[in-house]
Amino acid sequence: MARRSSRHSLLILLPMLLAMVPESTQLQSSQTWSLLKIQQLLNYPPVLSTWANHTDFCYGGDYKTASAFVECYGDSVTQLHIIGPGGAPPLPKTFSIDAFFTTLSRLPDLRVLTLTGLGLWGPLPGKVSRLASLEIVNISGNYLYGQLPEGLSRLGNLQTFIADDNMLSGELPGWLGKLPSLAVLSLRNNSLQGPLPESVGDMASLRSLTLASNNLSGAVPDLSALRNLQVVDLANNSLGPAFPRLGRKVASVVLSGNRFGDGLPGELGSFYLLERLDVSRNRFVGPFPPALLGLPSIEYLSIAGNRFTGLLTANMSCGENLRFVDVSSNLLTGSLPSCLTRAPSSSSKPDESKVTLVAASNCLSAPGGGGDVGWQHPSLFCQNQALAVGIVPDQAHGRKSDAKAGLVAGIVAGALAGAVLVGVAAFLAVRKVTMRRAKARPPRRLVEHASSAYPSQFFADARYISQTVKLGALGIPAYRSFSLVELEAATNNFEVSCLLGQDAHGQMFRGTLGNGTPVTIRTLRVKRSQTSQSFNRHIEMISKLRHRHLVSALGHCFEYNLDDSTVTQLYLVFEYVQNGNLRSRISQGTEGRRLPWVQRISTAIGVAKGIQFLHGGIMPGLFANNFKITNILLDQNLVAKIGSYNIPILAETAKSEGGGSKYPSDRVPNGDKMDIYDFGVILLEVVTGRPITSIHEVEIMREQLQSALTSESPARRRLLVDPSVGRACSDESARTVMEICLRCLAKEAAQRPSVEDVLWNLQFAAQVQDDCRAGDSRSQSSEESPLSPSQIPRAAA
Repeated sequence: MARRSSRHSLLILLPMLLAMVPESTQLQSSQTWSLLKIQQLLNYPPVLSTWANHTDFCYGGDYKTASAFVECYGDSVTQLHIIGPGGAPPLPKTFSIDAFFTTLSRLPDLRVLTLTGLGLWGPLPGKVSRLASLEIVNISGNYLYGQLPEGLSRLGNLQTFIADDNMLSGELPGWLGKLPSLAVLSLRNNSLQGPLPESVGDMASLRSLTLASNNLSGAVPDLSALRNLQVVDLANNSLGPAFPRLGRKVASVVLSGNRFGDGLPGELGSFYLLERLDVSRNRFVGPFPPALLGLPSIEYLSIAGNRFTGLLTANMSCGENLRFVDVSSNLLTGSLPSCLTRAPSSSSKPDESKVTLVAASNCLSAPGGGGDVGWQHPSLFCQNQALAVGIVPDQAHGRKSDAKAGLVAGIVAGALAGAVLVGVAAFLAVRKVTMRRAKARPPRRLVEHASSAYPSQFFADARYISQTVKLGALGIPAYRSFSLVELEAATNNFEVSCLLGQDAHGQMFRGTLGNGTPVTIRTLRVKRSQTSQSFNRHIEMISKLRHRHLVSALGHCFEYNLDDSTVTQLYLVFEYVQNGNLRSRISQGTEGRRLPWVQRISTAIGVAKGIQFLHGGIMPGLFANNFKITNILLDQNLVAKIGSYNIPILAETAKSEGGGSKYPSDRVPNGDKMDIYDFGVILLEVVTGRPITSIHEVEIMREQLQSALTSESPARRRLLVDPSVGRACSDESARTVMEICLRCLAKEAAQRPSVEDVLWNLQFAAQVQDDCRAGDSRSQSSEESPLSPSQIPRAAA
């Protein structure tokens, strides 16, 4: 009787309990209709074959594929991704681009839109402005034509706009400068023409500018004021003739296949963050600056197909990251630098130190007579060609005695007459061949839209910076989902001896996977009953936390309640870094274990690159990370890795328990500047070698730092430097690090530098230190004094 009564009570309560379940997980019916209408307007493409009236677009994982999925917040669509196979023909004549965007506008909270390779055709309509929440748009690989509509200028939140491989035409509009948040603009392989508008130089947020393979012409506007610009790709246009003015923090500059001429600007030699430079197939003349080979970050360098001159020598230096060099088809003489023809050392991994070199069609020889430099002209050819285009080699300026002046003048006059005739004939022959090759190039076809050059998940990242931020970390296993059985085996069933620590969020264990990989496993208690789908947003974010200078995420695991399949515990799996923290090698290490000055700068650069990734390499960025020197870990190669950062799921858990910040991690006011201050504290300890444990100590040492920097005495500054490295560091290098450290510790957040500014100055300090060491070694074997560090251009304040 009692059992029957309790069952009756449960039947009465059940409707009440169901009524209490929030309906926020159910997508609005009007938006479901809009998605199905989009499917119809796209002519029911195969990638949407799983869409139907009963589809749970927001939380029904069965319908989602890598090519088509929807993300929601509450009951509204925030992301729509439809990725066609590429090469799709245009949609039928009945398709209306206007009706399509009218339907899209019924998704008012849409922030991320991906529509690639679907056969869309027609002019992009101005009503795109109705999608006022848009932040990321990719409409590549379609058949969109006409000019960019002015309606785009009203998308104030737009951060990324990609429309590669279409048929857009007309000039780039001047209103581009009105987009305050635009960070990525990519319009590769269209039919845009005319000059670049001057307003491009006003796009303060711009990080990546890609306008390759269009019909653009004229001078490139001044881009030196764009402090965030890191990627410039203007290849295969008719731009020129002056090399564009750029900020010193660019990482990739591709100008191949244009009409740039004259010489390369001298300031390129101080672009310490430059990783890729391609100026091939232009009209550059004059001496090749060998300093480009020695840039600390340079990986790819191509000057092929120009008229560069200059005498190369075997003892020229190369940057340690250099992997590809193409100097072919120029007028270079001398011997190739030995660093370009080096073989991998026995201690290096295959291809780790080898440089891929293309050097044919110059007048070069291999260092020491060995090595393969490809087919080369005789040296006289390069001299004659240089004369034919008006470049006089340095050797022609040698002074002769007055007694021989008449004889020399006669010989030179005769030689020049013959040389010029031969040179002009040869130059015209080369030019004729070049023109013939240009004409033989096949025209771009309408269906040449093979596929988007970007990974599908890229479009969920509003701060994508092309190739400048390295999302993948070499040597890190692929991110994956783990089973609970695997994690139990890795930790011996979470034995106490494997416990590393415990905090408000849960516990951390050290484990060893079945393949021998050591890992750190973090357990996260889940207070409320939630399905695994409700964690999708967080898992997507965590899976992106992979970088050389982060303790990277390797995977996750859900533990379920067997009764209702809700998640009871979440496990996050990270790298295990086992070589101690930075403080143990700076202020607490024994004399033999303390890092030398060069290694300290390298470690600081690594930390700065990790911060740069957290701020700008993922969306949303992670700010207010509360960096501490004890959370900077070192691996077996002394590579610095940030071991603790502001993962949103941890912050949300703390907030649900009554603590934590009221702001999301990407919306903390001045969150980026808070991180810069924390980095300044770390840098202060790196310089001084003294452990810092309180804000009071920071203030005292900041005043000492300021006093030392205002002093003209290098000895005064050296007193602040850790005595264990003081003798080894140059004054210029130490002063540069101290100056950027002081700026990081500014009391006003607005006065603190950007992470790119920090990185540039640290790279400069490293370069100055290397130059000083090279000068010291030269002074031991020569009476000539080396170049004074004070003669090297200083970093801008």
